[in-house]
Amino acid sequence: MSTLSDLVHAQGLLSDADVEWLHRLAGDGQLLADLSSADIVIWVQTADGSFIAIAHSRPSGAATLFYRDIVSERVRPQWRTQVQSAFDTGEIIDSSSPDWFEEIPTRVRAVPIERRGQQGVVLGVITRHTNLGEARMPSRQQISFDECANDLFRMIATGEFPDLAAPTSPRRGAPRASDGLIRIDVDGVTTFASPNALSAFNRMGFDDELEGESLAEVTTRLVPPSRQVDESLPVVVTGRAPWRTDIEARGVTVSLRAIPLKDHGTRIGAIVLCRDVTELRHQEQELITKDATIREIHHRVKNNLQTVASLLRIQARRTHSEDARDALTQAMRRVESIAVVHDTLASGLSQTVDFDEVFARVLKLVAEVAAAPNTRARTQHTGRFGVLPSEYATPLALALTEVVTNAVEHGLAGQEGVVTIEAHRTTENLRVIVRDTGHGLPEGRVGQGLGTQIVRTLIQGELGGTIEWKGVDGEGTEVTIDVPLRWIKA
Repeated sequence: MSTLSDLVHAQGLLSDADVEWLHRLAGDGQLLADLSSADIVIWVQTADGSFIAIAHSRPSGAATLFYRDIVSERVRPQWRTQVQSAFDTGEIIDSSSPDWFEEIPTRVRAVPIERRGQQGVVLGVITRHTNLGEARMPSRQQISFDECANDLFRMIATGEFPDLAAPTSPRRGAPRASDGLIRIDVDGVTTFASPNALSAFNRMGFDDELEGESLAEVTTRLVPPSRQVDESLPVVVTGRAPWRTDIEARGVTVSLRAIPLKDHGTRIGAIVLCRDVTELRHQEQELITKDATIREIHHRVKNNLQTVASLLRIQARRTHSEDARDALTQAMRRVESIAVVHDTLASGLSQTVDFDEVFARVLKLVAEVAAAPNTRARTQHTGRFGVLPSEYATPLALALTEVVTNAVEHGLAGQEGVVTIEAHRTTENLRVIVRDTGHGLPEGRVGQGLGTQIVRTLIQGELGGTIEWKGVDGEGTEVTIDVPLRWIKA
């Protein structure tokens, strides 16, 4: 299915700012559908003068008319005149008689969509399709919800809704109309509170009726004086800005969202949506605690590994055996390469790492080898490894440390040369080619030392990949590592 942006851009009639406005309006499509107990569809004009649906929201508390999504469909003939009239006149157009849709009587309202600062320029039309087949005596809540919906539709027609000052990415557990709705007047006094809204405030310790009470005064009495509150709370509970905040009292957390209501620029009150998010906030806090614990564990492991590397370095300096010194030095570098990955993991909450950053630090470890007497080695890195999960990063970092170190220490021993590392990544595979300009493979055969065994075990055993050594024509050695990435979750 095409996205809203794709559908709008395909017509070539609206700007990027217009598309952003339509995105924000579509983001509140569910709110409009729930308040009006009707299907909500957004239409934009096509290049040939017709209209195409770019967004559709179904009501959560009423039967939908459209069991199949009508996004990307053209406007039906029975709605075309009404939609065109709203688009041309910039006025809200209601159907004069019931409209029949698949043998169901419906009432259609067409509302022009204007963008703030572009009065008189209609971007599209939003239609409300109300199912009259289930019509019954409306409750007070339904009447209040419908009044709120009508206020919002009038604001859409004058470019006052949605509000660009509202947050674009709500916190988890953002309140919906069915969770609880409070309507306040211009003075902040509650004129209507749905049963769910009243229940949420009752759980925080308010045991009276909200209607007739100042919402700001009620929240002030609920919050303990010793508790620090969000500075946006007074603005939200008075309905002066389209913000979101949380209020916490007696171990209960309620999320609040204010939607100021205006009539041609004059504030006439506000809608305050509320939802009990106590359990959600507890879960978020637990996740934060667990993430912090994991990060601390990574940090301690990294410190322990660096301590081990330091002990190995000290031991290497004190030993009198050249072979023992080389073995301890190699072990020290292997431990440090593992510490590099743990250090990167400890710096964030993700269990993935930017391996290009890790490898840049691994190359610094090789610089110690390159500083050996009579050896002048330069390293060049091309291509990108990309982001890898930790279970890939650790063995790959250790394997590349062995390969590059071997190229410098043995391939370029006692001479000047270059070690080139090329990374080629696709969605299915990561190929790394390490090439040096050194002596080449002794007798044309791969060595059987500990380093070679470690690399084979890491690449073939842990990563399920392949590794190949071959001599380069003329001079040097080329090592090709292929690692399949099909097991990485996208």
